[in-house]
Amino acid sequence: MAKKPFDKFMNTRSNAAKKEGFRQAKREIKKEIAEGMARTKARKAEEAAQAKAIRAAGGVPTRNAHGARKTDAPAPHKPAHKAPRPETPQSKAAPKAPPHTDNPRPASPRPPAAPTEDRKFFVPAKPRKADSPEPRPIAPSAKVAARTRPVAPPKPRPARPETGEARPAAARPAPGSPAKAAPKAPSGPQMPLNKYIAHSGICSRREAADMVKEGVVKVNGKVITEPGHKIEKGDEVKVNGKKIVPTGNLVYILLNKPKDYITTSNDPEGRKTVIDLVRKATDERVYPVGRLDRNTTGVLLLTNDGELAQKLAHPAYEVKKVYEVRLDKELTKKDFDHIMAGVTLEDGPITPDALAYADSKDKSVIGIEIHSGKNRIVRRLFEHMGYTVKNLDRVMYAGLTKKNVDRGRWRFLAEKEVRLLKFLNTSFTRKKV
Repeated sequence: MAKKPFDKFMNTRSNAAKKEGFRQAKREIKKEIAEGMARTKARKAEEAAQAKAIRAAGGVPTRNAHGARKTDAPAPHKPAHKAPRPETPQSKAAPKAPPHTDNPRPASPRPPAAPTEDRKFFVPAKPRKADSPEPRPIAPSAKVAARTRPVAPPKPRPARPETGEARPAAARPAPGSPAKAAPKAPSGPQMPLNKYIAHSGICSRREAADMVKEGVVKVNGKVITEPGHKIEKGDEVKVNGKKIVPTGNLVYILLNKPKDYITTSNDPEGRKTVIDLVRKATDERVYPVGRLDRNTTGVLLLTNDGELAQKLAHPAYEVKKVYEVRLDKELTKKDFDHIMAGVTLEDGPITPDALAYADSKDKSVIGIEIHSGKNRIVRRLFEHMGYTVKNLDRVMYAGLTKKNVDRGRWRFLAEKEVRLLKFLNTSFTRKKV
């Protein structure tokens, strides 16, 4: 192995000598690099000159296997045919033996190929002898014959047993013609009468059954007292003389009710109602679920789903409601404990589910959770304890809140919220209902 240029300086003991050795090695390396670059430059210039001379002579410079340009001059043109060898007595005496082959027939001479520029893809046709007979037609195979066999006409269908006439063959539609529509199913019974009334948005199915039994429902002019009576398509149903039509689109609207609005669908005195706030929301007839006083604000649900409205108003489902109450004075600890223990009003006892101070610094703001649906229950509860309710706001109803809904504004419920309402408290209310 050859030593590097600075190996001879590594055996010295002096540091100065080592440094000088490294400097000398660097100088030698730089010198070798410069000489190599000069040699490469000279070689390239020489190759360029040789390539120029080859082009002047009519040749084409090429490159070798390493990518370098070949500068050799083109080889002289070789003659197309070699000169014949002189005959010798030995070649005359010994005839040339034919090549060894298993085929006893002599090989026929190959016809000359037609002139073409690219003979690589040219396959000359073998000429037919003048005295050879015409080629016989090849009989088609069984598979080919089966494919080319003529198609038999369709067989007539068996005769109908009731008439004895033959059924006509079904004609296929012409390509591009519209497909034949499927026959419609005969119109049968759609739904029971009580369900029909509930879907009209008047009341729940249970209340509709009671109305039918009372005889206030007419179907096509006849009084029907059976709630399970099937309603056909096109039947006319009237309740108390008014025609009803089931709503095909159920609507659920959450409203953040402001003050001075009545929670009703129609007010005889002409006062503002909550329907006025959602009149542009839908063309369906919706009505409020539950009631809020005129001066009470907060979450209010409006829908045309009578069955869901009846469920939310039923006391067995214990729908939770959360209110924020602002009193005229601070609620004392004694009254706080008294309310949590239960208060007996004129219509019976009432016990809140939860009670807390909404603001630790202002004990006149109270949060109360209750599931009772009695009229004005929160106001009557605090008035019984000697307090005056200055402001009452419902912040939650059946899990629905007024988040991101300004006062006087509304929004539609999401599909998930509707599903939760329909299955709200179903697990423990089935036994009570």
